Amino acid sequence: MNQLTSLGDEARIALDTAAGRAAGLFSPNLRLGVTGLSRAGKTVFITALVHNLIHGGRLPLFDPVRSGRLARAYLEPQPDDSVPRFAYEDHVRALVDERIWPESTRSISQLRLTVEYESASGWNRMFGRGRLHIDIVDYPGEWLLDLPLLGKDFRTFSAEATEQSESAVRSEVARQWRAIADAIDPDADADEAQAETLARAFRAYLAECRAASRSLSTLPPGRFLMPGDMEGSPALTFAPLTRMSDRARSGSMQALMQRRYEAYKSLVVKPFFRAHITRLDRQIVLVDALSAINAGHEAVADLERALTEILTCFRPGRNNPFSALFQRRIDRILVAATKADHLHHESHRRLEAIIDRLVERAVRKASLSGASVNTVAMAAVRATREATVTEDGETLPVVVGTPIDGEKIGDEVFDGNKETAVFPGDLPDDPGKLLEAREGAGQRFVRMRPPRLERTAEGMTLSLPHIRLDKALQFLLGDRLA
Repeated sequence: MNQLTSLGDEARIALDTAAGRAAGLFSPNLRLGVTGLSRAGKTVFITALVHNLIHGGRLPLFDPVRSGRLARAYLEPQPDDSVPRFAYEDHVRALVDERIWPESTRSISQLRLTVEYESASGWNRMFGRGRLHIDIVDYPGEWLLDLPLLGKDFRTFSAEATEQSESAVRSEVARQWRAIADAIDPDADADEAQAETLARAFRAYLAECRAASRSLSTLPPGRFLMPGDMEGSPALTFAPLTRMSDRARSGSMQALMQRRYEAYKSLVVKPFFRAHITRLDRQIVLVDALSAINAGHEAVADLERALTEILTCFRPGRNNPFSALFQRRIDRILVAATKADHLHHESHRRLEAIIDRLVERAVRKASLSGASVNTVAMAAVRATREATVTEDGETLPVVVGTPIDGEKIGDEVFDGNKETAVFPGDLPDDPGKLLEAREGAGQRFVRMRPPRLERTAEGMTLSLPHIRLDKALQFLLGDRLA
């Protein structure tokens, strides 16, 4: 039994799984979870994945394409009527026609992609063409970071939040929330106005931690930053207390905060876990490691902490044919460092070494048994091309692209139209240096506009360019299309 669930939860999950398996008995499907923390590129990844499969993208490392076995891929109506559809067409329009990055994930959404293929097995080909429904489930990583709260009471949650707020990178932005929280008498009568003031200050503190200058990742409760339709509800009007009584008096401020914290878990976190996380077969976690590196070693260490929390939430393992009828287990997890196109290819190996180091430590702490975990440095949409420039007699590897309107390099501010060459600098050979010192801080990874797509001689628009999207697809889907 998972530490986040009770026996009753497991029974309901088993019933849900059995019903889902029965419905899809003659129509094989795979549920792929796509998550990541803010600015990691979840929306772009899903859009690029679908666009490349539908439009015959260049995917030499994806075996069904390389071997010519992929017959066609197309979208179908999604089976879950209660989940919003991923706005694929809108996102393609933004990337291709307007050359702007689509809006970030702010809620859960889903898309069904159906792939028809020829089996790699001659025996299986005798029975006709194979077909696999891929249900892509897109959800904010901030919501996933809420799942460990199911195993923590309000006292533990408050103690951890208080301890984190005392770190060097957080203490300054935590000052207002701490001042309000430190002044609250936990035994005083509950005060709604005071509760709202405290929750608002804590929410502002979390938002400042997430800002690009700090790029911190461990920021529960996740709905405080992405409330969706629950904004303003009592279940989101609470905050950690820095002073706690041994026993919460009925009607006290501590009792109110404690009750709302438990309501948040039962009304928000647990339904999300049961309805979505327990139904996944494969998972990709997208990580904006470059922003953390740019912010300094505290942000990199916090990213590792967030990865550990995220990986702990999954239900890893392999199913046999009987157990698969009653439970789904995630048997493959890919952690992808995004925005590799911000670096020259000579630094990609170092970026992969950094994410390998972070994931290795996180996997060890999360105790992921039975699941295959892999890493990759990738760009779902490649916004740059590579070149070299000569400066003071030295040849430098650079990336060339169109910086987003308002981006700066030195004293130059870009208007979103001018193309420029950027030397992004070198990542350290030893990933450990990013966790121990400020090496890597101060590097500037300039945000670029999406590329202008190439056209064939016949005027057809080619698929979105990428870096190692095919490698990610091979790990996540290759065996199911064999």
